Amino acid sequence: MRLQLLVNLAFTALVFVHAAPISHAEIKTKSAQGLRLLSLGEDVEPVWKTEDEKLDLMRSGVKFFDVTEVYEAEQQSSQRVSVAAAFPTPSHQTQVKAILSTLSTANMQSNLAKLTAFNNRYYKSTTGADASAWILSTIKSIASSRSDISVAPFAHSWTQSSVIAKIPGTTASTPVTILGAHMDSINLNSPTSGRAPGADDDGTGTVNLIEAFRALVAAGFKPSTPVEFHWYSGEEAGLLGSQAIATSYKNAGTKVKAFMELDMSGYFKPGTTEVMALEADYIDASLNTFLKSLITTYSRIGWTMDTPCGYACSDHASWYKAGFPSSFPYEAVTGNDDPNIHSASDTTSVSGFSWAHSLEFAKIAVAFVYELAI
Repeated sequence: MRLQLLVNLAFTALVFVHAAPISHAEIKTKSAQGLRLLSLGEDVEPVWKTEDEKLDLMRSGVKFFDVTEVYEAEQQSSQRVSVAAAFPTPSHQTQVKAILSTLSTANMQSNLAKLTAFNNRYYKSTTGADASAWILSTIKSIASSRSDISVAPFAHSWTQSSVIAKIPGTTASTPVTILGAHMDSINLNSPTSGRAPGADDDGTGTVNLIEAFRALVAAGFKPSTPVEFHWYSGEEAGLLGSQAIATSYKNAGTKVKAFMELDMSGYFKPGTTEVMALEADYIDASLNTFLKSLITTYSRIGWTMDTPCGYACSDHASWYKAGFPSSFPYEAVTGNDDPNIHSASDTTSVSGFSWAHSLEFAKIAVAFVYELAI
């Protein structure tokens, strides 16, 4: 999920800049021809690429937003508007720690075994759609005792749906606090049919959120302001699912208090110090300060700042682009993270994978929504 920043900058420098916004007719015509509209950098007009060219960029480590589906919607409010937000000091330790004690690595292992059993979770594959259906069914089952909680797919133009679970606020309908992870996986050598267990990328973030959701529901969590859990489709293909949802929230005028992404939480390089690495770009600085306080209060491991994640690094960037406060705690500093992603080797059996490490991210997910929304 990481960005090779210098490679991205090199590609960005070669992009032809359009003199005017891309028309609806052009989008319709070129989309029908199988072309994709990619944004390779800030303040640079997107460019059309074939699916093969898009895959070549991915194999080269270039990150991008695939804006084919959202370009026109984004033009409705093209300027990024951010609202300064204040975040609290953690003050519900007794209640939060009681919930944290119920988190189970056994549950996460069981759920990840089911996710990795799919040949891959590619956003265009049948097994990717099957994985989405499994997540939807699992979350509905967890929420079945709570008539106030809604769980639904968020359909896209491609095969795999995203999934959204909503816990309403008891005193207000906004702003919403959101946790996100991406459900899809990819084998860059053979995206549609290649084996891509995606255990760490992003099976770990996916099951962290499932377990955090289970623990909160079991505890009878009823926040004052709403909380949502999102499992995104198509992250590996240009942040497709998160862009669609973040853009729809922006254009609907939905107020978002904070967003946090969990994308890879299970690995740190053997022999290195175990930390949570906080991304330093495309995030809200005040929210990062709050996140540091959560880690200090609720995690057994410390935090450190990572090197810049770069453009379109993960789903938090979709929410940042839409003007919402976002954050992204990562499994390790760049270079100490999992080298096995995007291949058949992304499994829990690799040296460096740790369920105890991943559990710390599930803890922070619970603390994040409780402290912000209770």
